[in-house]
Amino acid sequence: MKTAVYSARRYDKTMLAQANFDADHELRFLEDRLSRETAILAEGCAAVCVFVNDTVDAEVLGILAQQGTRLVATRSTGYNHVDAAAARRLGIAVVRVTDYSPNSVAEFAVGLLLAVNRKIARASVRTREGNFDLDGLMGFDLHGKTVGVIGTGKIGTIFARIMAGFGCTLVGYDRYPTPAFEALGGRYIGVDELLACSDVVSLHCPLLEETHHIVNAAALARVKRGCVLVNTSRGGLVDTEAAVQALKSGQLGGLAIDVYEQEASLFFQDLSSTIITDDVIQRLVSFPNVIVTGHQAFFTVEAIGQIMRTTIDSIGAFERGEELVNRIPD
Repeated sequence: MKTAVYSARRYDKTMLAQANFDADHELRFLEDRLSRETAILAEGCAAVCVFVNDTVDAEVLGILAQQGTRLVATRSTGYNHVDAAAARRLGIAVVRVTDYSPNSVAEFAVGLLLAVNRKIARASVRTREGNFDLDGLMGFDLHGKTVGVIGTGKIGTIFARIMAGFGCTLVGYDRYPTPAFEALGGRYIGVDELLACSDVVSLHCPLLEETHHIVNAAALARVKRGCVLVNTSRGGLVDTEAAVQALKSGQLGGLAIDVYEQEASLFFQDLSSTIITDDVIQRLVSFPNVIVTGHQAFFTVEAIGQIMRTTIDSIGAFERGEELVNRIPD
């Protein structure tokens, strides 16, 4: 089936082509993000394949529908970038990747926590310059600390399991508690209590209307002073301006993020030779107790391979008129 693949980077082209070897779909790789201006590039394609920073709103979907597109396949678990109601109205099916190596994101979250707590990035820069002084590099033991996990699905539970291995006390919040988290010794409590008692808070919940800015100024005022916040889920979970103020006041002891609410204009591209006009991200990276990475937590061989295989399988199932097991819920 003819498919336009938007936001296609070199690794997308290589690994999606490998997954497509036997299926033999006609893939049109486009480095552009999907938008109102670039939707025309999918003319004649029955499917489009998108990523998290592509714009798949009602207007774009309308253009795609007029051009004959009947399937949107997103190379992600989250689908908040897709106007699901508009897609249903236009008769466009939307599929996602419901399961890919959850270990990749959970392990990266732990890596970010260690890096910001133990000042690993700062230490590396110093030693490259011949500076072996330890002043300013002191962290704290994770053993015995309380770790709050907001969102205890697959990724959150794996993160919790790793932190249990460090000897941490686990508390969690989720609208749908899971026995797997409790089996690790985790205890479910309310969000306010979790924020107040946790030395580390890690976000692993989807971005929904009720979770947008779940970490806002009011929430940050309730966190245990000096708490480290980790976000490898969705940028919109955190009110970044409020986080900046909490860092300035010392209320937040550290911030480690792999996602950013205004990342669409920044991430997945090389801007090192340009002037970045986003003042918020510039302020964030100026703090010595902040680490920002460019949405790479999912980026392992295992995870990308599964994402591409699932995407190709969904396109094939749609072409054959089969049930779409990875269709987004109504």
